[in-house]
Amino acid sequence: MTDDEDVAALRRFNRYFTRRVGALDDHYLGRDRPLGEARLLFEIGDGTSLRELRSRLTLDAGYLSRLVRSLTAQGLVQVNADSSDTRRRVVRLTPAGRVEIKEQNRRADALAESLLTGLTGPQRDELTSALGTARRLLRLAAVTVDLVDGAAPDARACLEAYATDIDARFPEGFDTSALVRPEEVSGSAGAFFVAYEEKRPVGCGALRRLEPGIGEIRHVWVHPGARRLGLARRLLDSLEHAAAQRHLTVVRLDTHTVLTEARAMYLACGYAEIPRYDDNPYAGHWFEKRLSPAEPDAPGPRPAEA
Repeated sequence: MTDDEDVAALRRFNRYFTRRVGALDDHYLGRDRPLGEARLLFEIGDGTSLRELRSRLTLDAGYLSRLVRSLTAQGLVQVNADSSDTRRRVVRLTPAGRVEIKEQNRRADALAESLLTGLTGPQRDELTSALGTARRLLRLAAVTVDLVDGAAPDARACLEAYATDIDARFPEGFDTSALVRPEEVSGSAGAFFVAYEEKRPVGCGALRRLEPGIGEIRHVWVHPGARRLGLARRLLDSLEHAAAQRHLTVVRLDTHTVLTEARAMYLACGYAEIPRYDDNPYAGHWFEKRLSPAEPDAPGPRPAEA
């Protein structure tokens, strides 16, 4: 459970920061619009669909529509049907909108610079490092790791991305026939987890039963854009918990010799290197970990979609 002081500290920071950067001002950055409209201009960029904006910014459809109407009335954006799909509406900056976003970026840079002016060089370095850490941890906190059916579209899409990734890294390439089958990682046979960031799959991991009491972890993968957050460890924790829920007392895994970062993570997470236990042609190192019993609260799987 989250500590009350942690919650209070985060709320204090939010209150201070939103006031300090002028987020509460209806004339954000000295322009004739609030922060919501200013941010939307930035997110539109070279053009995007209204559906993508809703998903990316997690905005209510009605609120987004009001923001777009306001910016349209100001002559800053225009909305048209996509030529390749008339059901898809695309919003783009007008020439006036491009001029406005350029000025908005200039003012935002000036505001950020003014916030840093009162600090020494080492203090600015400290703040920059702290901001990077805060962003990484807040991203990780927002990611969910969900148990899904091994045949679910998101599960198969993650495995395809995993296969493409390691095919490029392995000197010998990778044959997709080595991927786990849906029935191996679903129901009582195993488990498949997908990590979601803002509703987009950004990682996965699989567990299958090898023999009574022993499970195997496979295909722990994180999208390149979500790496260095600590997400691989969270996936590993979920897989170990699922194994304990299935009364598996030992989990094993293997990894390729080129995946040095994976070997380092497994060792740091309590895995011990063991002799070869399988005939995986891509494996060069084998690991094992003994598990503690888990509480019976494993999440239920999402159903596979048609």
